[in-house]
Amino acid sequence: MEKSADTRLKILTDLLVKSYDDHSEIIKIDSGHLINRNSLIDIIEKLRCLIFPGYFGKKNISVGSVEYYSGDLLEDVDFNLTKQVERALRHSEDYRDAPEETVAGRAAELVFTFLSTLPQVRRYLADDVSATFNGDPSAFNRDEIISSYPGIYADMIYRLAHVLYDLRVPLIPRFMSEHAHSVTGIDIHPGATVGHHFFIDHGTGVVIGETTVIGNFVKIYQGVTLGALSTRGGQVLKEVKRHPTIESHVTIYSGASILGGATVIGEGVVIGSNAFVTKSVPEKTKVSVKNPELQFKTDKAQTATQEFKQDEFWDYVI
Repeated sequence: MEKSADTRLKILTDLLVKSYDDHSEIIKIDSGHLINRNSLIDIIEKLRCLIFPGYFGKKNISVGSVEYYSGDLLEDVDFNLTKQVERALRHSEDYRDAPEETVAGRAAELVFTFLSTLPQVRRYLADDVSATFNGDPSAFNRDEIISSYPGIYADMIYRLAHVLYDLRVPLIPRFMSEHAHSVTGIDIHPGATVGHHFFIDHGTGVVIGETTVIGNFVKIYQGVTLGALSTRGGQVLKEVKRHPTIESHVTIYSGASILGGATVIGEGVVIGSNAFVTKSVPEKTKVSVKNPELQFKTDKAQTATQEFKQDEFWDYVI
């Protein structure tokens, strides 16, 4: 006999609810401490307005109104971010069962400290905008870079998330970096350490791992991975340096992968496109892939092979 729609729905519901019991590690019920993603995105956009006033949000800010405008935005961010940090702290062992007033007080302290770093974050981003303008001949002016370059947007969110990461705020830094990743295709873990005058050109597919250390005046093109050699150890590797160190004045061209916590790319190094580097490179060295070849096939299936030789200055071949 054919089952009624209500009976079929009851069977499906029972199966699904049973799976909730079987896999309780991926369900949240009776929890008032979930992070509000939409609220965090709104906070990011308001922080963007504070960092680059006049470019986003309210336009035509005057000298006389900038203090009121900034104060109003700061009050909004302070209130809403504090609520989200309170929720995030409940995911930490230190605050899971703490009294409400303790959690609220700690959240307020953390957010105040975070917001007090905004001038420093702005200094870093001003240098990054300058590095982008000086390093990209296609850039019309700094306004274009601030308003439209994905590398600057991802960089801004990374620098904000990194402050929260250093303050040991749970969850929120990674929420922020994954939002930037979804918007720009650039994945910078908030735990990475990045110096000033940092330039990501184009950006799509860039991955920078948690324990990466990047010096000053570093330029990275699209598709670059600064990753780990292996993560098979899982949580055992949590506090281990798994990602490379990139010293200052390094350029890494598109598609290159640099892997391993012991890998150090020395100052002034240039890494060519599609290079796969798993060992340290001494300073002022140029690295390329050896003798790539191009194949040309005609309509008659005749094949001509042209060897593409790198410029003679590529003197360190992997």
